[in-house]
Amino acid sequence: MTTVMDIRRISHLRFFHTIAWAVLVCGLVVGAAASLGRATLNLKAALTDKPDIAIYLLLPEEKIGRTVLLRDLDTERDYLAETKDGPKLVRLKKTDKQWFVSSVEQLRE
Repeated sequence: MTTVMDIRRISHLRFFHTIAWAVLVCGLVVGAAASLGRATLNLKAALTDKPDIAIYLLLPEEKIGRTVLLRDLDTERDYLAETKDGPKLVRLKKTDKQWFVSSVEQLRE
């Protein structure tokens, strides 16, 4: 026969089991949201604050291997980029908050 004490013990164990899973799932959700938020901030910073990284993000189809900064002005930067099609001159310009590619020119070796 089951006593009242056994039923309470089972109920407490199920309760703590449910709470443990809830805490674990909440922690995973918060961790995933924090990771996505941090990744978004890193991408935003790459496009606004670090044009050296932005060149790789703005031209993924070029498969840039190495870049050399040729000229650095406040709102404009020129790079010599080694791409899959050979060397190219890439010019980045800065608008109010973001860098963008203004021109890409194929160079002869």
